[in-house]
Amino acid sequence: MIGIFGGTFDPVHYGHLRSALEVKDIFGLDEVRLIPCADPPHRGQPAVTAEMRLRMLELAIQDRLGLTVDTRELDRHKTDQTPSYMVDTLQSLRQEFPNEPLLLFIGTDAFEHLTGWHQWQRLFDYAHIAVMTRPGFETPALNDFFKARLAKNIDRLRQQNAGQLYFQQITQLDISATAIRDMIARKQNPVFLLPDAVIEYIKQNKLYETH
Repeated sequence: MIGIFGGTFDPVHYGHLRSALEVKDIFGLDEVRLIPCADPPHRGQPAVTAEMRLRMLELAIQDRLGLTVDTRELDRHKTDQTPSYMVDTLQSLRQEFPNEPLLLFIGTDAFEHLTGWHQWQRLFDYAHIAVMTRPGFETPALNDFFKARLAKNIDRLRQQNAGQLYFQQITQLDISATAIRDMIARKQNPVFLLPDAVIEYIKQNKLYETH
């Protein structure tokens, strides 16, 4: 099984990395692909360039087996300039991995707004969706579409390549990229919130120093 973890990573921090590593272990994934978004359709433009966000992500996971950077959304944006719709990304991954279960990992906030995503029903044609929850989270009332796809255990996800919805509690670190950017702008030290190699890159390139 292959995990898919998208985001702007502006900048990547330990909240992202801990979640990716934890779901890799819980679900027994072969790898987790971290996919930086080029043009996010559901939020404002990132604060720094795609190339810089990509480089920070590469620095963050260097030598970390099982976590890989996937640039397909950045590559696609260079040619067609369209928003980075996840359905297009999953379709591309499905073409590359026709016989592998694919798991798209999203947070509870993203799940609450999932029905507003571009062609959201088609996401399940290409992947399972695993919602990462915090301790104490209670599954909300689900519509009939979601109820029909709700999986009771991880084994169910291994039995088919796509189409299931699953909720998994993980250790979610309360770290915000927005808060990190604000901290750097205020000249405060973000150490222990993101990898040292990423902090050094931010310093060298004077990123996030002003709003």
